[in-house]
Amino acid sequence: MKARSLSLALTTLAAIALIGCASSDISSTRSQLSSAGFFEVTPKGPKQEKLYAEAPAYKMHQITAEGKTLYVYKDEKRGTAFVGDTLKFRQYQRLLMQENTAEQEAVLMPPDLAMGWYGAYGPYFHGPRYGTLRHYR
Repeated sequence: MKARSLSLALTTLAAIALIGCASSDISSTRSQLSSAGFFEVTPKGPKQEKLYAEAPAYKMHQITAEGKTLYVYKDEKRGTAFVGDTLKFRQYQRLLMQENTAEQEAVLMPPDLAMGWYGAYGPYFHGPRYGTLRHYR
């Protein structure tokens, strides 16, 4: 009985964690799209609603409308779509690359530097280091 309840509790916690990660990814994507200059549009009229229904959710896709190339990201939960042209899409890609680079640098950085704790307690906290102890007369 205890094993079953423990298994159920762990499964529930895992599901909650996955939902939390997914919602934070979506909100992060929304803020990045807004920063890149994409416009948030609510579909109006039967033609736009049909196109919106056919579009894949939470994925960027390219469409051509009236001779212009547009990039669309459908946010199914809010019932809106982010629409931008080629320049805005390039800006969005730059933002993604900058974020990925920052994350990679954080992973490669030594933990004491990442936390900002390097040397926080002075040179004598862990004992004298490499000539930091000087004798004055």
